Amino acid sequence: MTLTIRNIIPILNAQFHGDREDAIIDTVSIDSRSLQNSTHTLFFALVGPNHNGHDYLKALLVQGVYNFVVEYIPDGMSGSANFLVVENSLNALHDFAAMYRSNFTFPIIGITGSNGKTIVKEWLNFLLSPDYNIIRSPKSYNSQVGVPLSVLGINEKHNLGIFEAGISTVNEMQHLEKIIRPTIGILTNIGSAHDEGFHDVGEKIKEKLCLFSAVEVLILNKNRSIEAFLSPRVKTFTWSSDAGKADVFIMANEKPDCTELRVTYQKHCFTVTIPFSDQASIENAIHCLMLLLYLRYDEAIIQTRMAQLYPVEMRLKVKNGIHNTRLIDDSYSSDFQSLKIALDFLESQKQYKKKTLILSDIFQSGLVNDDLYAQVSFLTVTNQINRVIAIGPTISNYQRKFPNCLAFPTTAAFLEAMDTLTFEEETILIKGARHFHFEEIVLALEEKTHETVLEINLNAISHNLNFYKSKLNPKTKMMVMVKAFSYGNGGYEIAKLLAHHKVDYLGVAFADEGIALKQAGLELPIMVMNPESTSYQALIQFGLEPEIYSLKGLNAFVKLAEEKQLKNFPIHIKLDTGMHRLGFMEDDLPELIARLQQTQALAVKSILSHLAASDNMAFVDFTLGQIKLFKSLSEQLMEALQIQPIRHLLNTSGISNFGQAQFDMVRLGIGLYGVSNDEEEQKFLEQVATLKSLISQIRVIEPGESVGYSRRFMAERLTRVATVPIGYADGISRHWGNGKGYVTIKDKKAPIIGSICMDMLMVDVTDIDCQEGQEVLLFGKDPSVTYMAKQLGTIPYEIMTSISQRVKRIFYRE
Repeated sequence: MTLTIRNIIPILNAQFHGDREDAIIDTVSIDSRSLQNSTHTLFFALVGPNHNGHDYLKALLVQGVYNFVVEYIPDGMSGSANFLVVENSLNALHDFAAMYRSNFTFPIIGITGSNGKTIVKEWLNFLLSPDYNIIRSPKSYNSQVGVPLSVLGINEKHNLGIFEAGISTVNEMQHLEKIIRPTIGILTNIGSAHDEGFHDVGEKIKEKLCLFSAVEVLILNKNRSIEAFLSPRVKTFTWSSDAGKADVFIMANEKPDCTELRVTYQKHCFTVTIPFSDQASIENAIHCLMLLLYLRYDEAIIQTRMAQLYPVEMRLKVKNGIHNTRLIDDSYSSDFQSLKIALDFLESQKQYKKKTLILSDIFQSGLVNDDLYAQVSFLTVTNQINRVIAIGPTISNYQRKFPNCLAFPTTAAFLEAMDTLTFEEETILIKGARHFHFEEIVLALEEKTHETVLEINLNAISHNLNFYKSKLNPKTKMMVMVKAFSYGNGGYEIAKLLAHHKVDYLGVAFADEGIALKQAGLELPIMVMNPESTSYQALIQFGLEPEIYSLKGLNAFVKLAEEKQLKNFPIHIKLDTGMHRLGFMEDDLPELIARLQQTQALAVKSILSHLAASDNMAFVDFTLGQIKLFKSLSEQLMEALQIQPIRHLLNTSGISNFGQAQFDMVRLGIGLYGVSNDEEEQKFLEQVATLKSLISQIRVIEPGESVGYSRRFMAERLTRVATVPIGYADGISRHWGNGKGYVTIKDKKAPIIGSICMDMLMVDVTDIDCQEGQEVLLFGKDPSVTYMAKQLGTIPYEIMTSISQRVKRIFYRE
């Protein structure tokens, strides 16, 4: 479907300022950082509480983007491009997507609920794909921005759509309904997610049901609390486990590794087996089963396909690979829309200049193969992919379309030839359709470590960053602390994400942390908080900016800088306003000023201090005294030196409790990683880190037998003991053992028994139905690091930074 600016102006009710109404548009973008932006891109400059797309238009113009939907034309840009001026750019994006959707008449399945949306969507795609050419939401694209971008992926070859819609407060679903316009609706589980955005559960249900105002049928679990809000005009197709209360009666017989669903529909009974036994998966599978019944699928087909359902991997994972490589694992899907998302993620996370794409045949694109692989080739060129490894009989036929391409008919053929290929110092995106079993490629390329992993949710970091940004004045800069390996979470990967979000500064404790980031290609300015004089040479070499907190340190750095004939090298002056740890005291100012006036080698980039008790409101007067003293001392420096440096004082708790003292910049630390000292604020932060392991072995011991060193646990009953391969060498405190702490297995608490060993700990699983190899949660949702810290009489910082480097970090984006 070809559109020009002339076509789009009336759709958006826009005022046109430009000279090329005939400009052809073939893609839409909201991300200025995407390498896929081109001369045929229509860029929507969205404005949010923490960002403004208008700030990036000049850079986009340099990159060749010429067509913009804006709320205003930035200063100095009038006449330089095509501008479609609208009242609200997000509403304009909605209108554009709604218009686009109106051109297609095939059935659309709309899914909403608190939980299960993405899994039901992915399972329906699997179940229906043999019979339809399906367009679906990529990943979890279900927001006010994600839904329109998903719908804009429809083309003339598709004949079924599956889109999910998510909301966080009232008056949002009406916008998504006009874009999706579903013909079939599915309401999944209603839970507690986003409760804070609604007055009560009833208001949330009402809002979600807005998606189904014009559907032919709504599939849902028959529930009186939901039915009370249903319009009588909406036809329903319901299921229940209570006989006679719904259109379909379903009884679940759960077994250890599967569940038998006994289905009674229209007086006919049959059994469907699904390979899951947890309640969430059972309910999600039933919603899929209901759609197959509604579409009148044959019983035998339903039984065969439902038995083949699989765990849905919704994450893009970043892992360490062999020979200094970085892997991005997206090995369970291969469609055109999600390929574009994965390539953008590759660009945001690349650690090395060289980029390799391992890609399987692509399905359900809605395009003929010649057009599809021409577009895929264009993506690889615009994303500057250095090497493509094509796997599959179809994509291999288009080998010549890709730069530096190797082709293999099967995954097995690639694995057989892998020893002849070189993988070294590169970032590798591995993206393949499920039946190509690309997990075998990931396993072959992944660095081998033990079974314990620390999973880092990059979405949660972005959320927490934006949460604290929302508290800042528009012109306040932000420094983010990535010291101590980003509080134990992983330095480079998080720093790269922060650079992607355009924070102003990074802060590290010591020079070696900053050097590692610079060597990995980080271009953001980095301040070193505790520089040692022995590291000054390296600081200068790598362009790191030191915090200067003493006359001795200043004199040493001036001497070196002058020897190297430096001019205006940036430094940061630390003042002691009450922390009494590091910094210049008020009495030091005359000598400090005199020394700085004597040299041109250095330039004071910022003046800072540190609050001692910003998290404790019992010391409000003390903190206000620090703020007052900092203002006074910094003004003395600025006046004497005739400078206007950045001033910064607030840490995470300071941002929340003393917003009046933002000055020019704030320093975000532990809050980024999902930890707040305030219980109310904690509710708005997302959990970043989850520490997981596996059960190595399970044994049964008799009453009177013991577990571990010094026989500190004595069994009083027949006890099942599970051994988990993680210990105090991995960062688990020995004080967490002997019944004080616990782990979570299958959503149940398993007490830690006996002493925690160097590499192992043991837990009591007598009352938990579990097997060897099953997952163990050490911390995350339950127990949380905050809870652990409270029980151990310490702080969350210590729990997080104690996790050793031998624990593999896996970074993922949902």
